[in-house]
Amino acid sequence: MLPTSPPEMATTRLQSRRAFIALFATPASLSACRGTNTASSAQTTPEPGSRVAAESNDVVMFAASSLTLVLDKMWQAFRTQPGNEGLAFTANYGSSSQLRTQLQEGAEADIFASADVAQMEQVAKAGLVDGNATVFARNRLVVIVPKGNPGKVTTLADLAKPGVKFVTTPPDVPIGAYARASLKKLASDPSNGNGYDAKVLANIVSEEANVRQVVVKVQLGEADAGICYATDVTAVPAGEVTTIDIPDSANVVAEYTIAILKSAKAPAAARRLISFINSPSGQSILVAAKFKPA
Repeated sequence: MLPTSPPEMATTRLQSRRAFIALFATPASLSACRGTNTASSAQTTPEPGSRVAAESNDVVMFAASSLTLVLDKMWQAFRTQPGNEGLAFTANYGSSSQLRTQLQEGAEADIFASADVAQMEQVAKAGLVDGNATVFARNRLVVIVPKGNPGKVTTLADLAKPGVKFVTTPPDVPIGAYARASLKKLASDPSNGNGYDAKVLANIVSEEANVRQVVVKVQLGEADAGICYATDVTAVPAGEVTTIDIPDSANVVAEYTIAILKSAKAPAAARRLISFINSPSGQSILVAAKFKPA
């Protein structure tokens, strides 16, 4: 894995901007409508024979970082429905592969929402899913370049130029896998030159922990280009990045899956939340955030 440049290496002129977008750079942002929590502080499994506790009023969700803004909006709408007023929401946002590892290592949550099918399948194979996972949203990929475009990246072919600083994630992170699949499709286009995907991957200067960190890296001008989800651009202030479209023939559709977990302490509320996400009201919130409906 290529090393990620440490924060202390950022130039002085970037410090104030780093503080402004610090939320995006957190590997696994943990937010709550009431207080904060961490995955490691999740409740432990009761001892065999112990009394089952009453259902919690705190719905804990492990979710892909690209869902941060839309799930927070979704929760606010869900809470206005009768019977949900007393509920709280604790969200652990990070790369789906990182969250999957946490769950496999014993972290507990009510819901897992992954940016791909592969991570959900691994959680299911570990016996952690209660019932079946469903696809609830889709996304597409775009290339982003920073303000001023210092790398002079104006076309997809430019990503393969020597010296272009390209940023992505490891291939086990959904956006990293999707990006590599898209580059492979682009390599079949003769106009991009021989060995296109290998040349682009040779330009990688860092592999970030999740897609939001990829966006930050480009936004700060520490990379000339990166591939992210189309929805990630909506969270960036106007003018901070410019997008280059990836045609449908070379794009990869990201499928987001969601499921109740057997470790759920608020299973009834969690099921209601998933039903709301899949309902017309929930899907309209996703579409407004530029996601594709399920």
